[in-house]
Amino acid sequence: MTDAELDTVYTRLCKTMTQVGEANAPMFLARFALLAIEKIGDADVSLKLIDAAGEGASE
Repeated sequence: MTDAELDTVYTRLCKTMTQVGEANAPMFLARFALLAIEKIGDADVSLKLIDAAGEGASE
């Protein structure tokens, strides 16, 4: 994925979260995560990504 594509995807993610609203953002992100995990199709990769995303998240 190019930097421009990454920017496009991230921008769409942010705009969609704004559209669904703050109250619905956690459910949207959970659904997105499940769809992404299914598409990735590899438990080890998915677990490593979850760990990476969680690093520093509670600080």
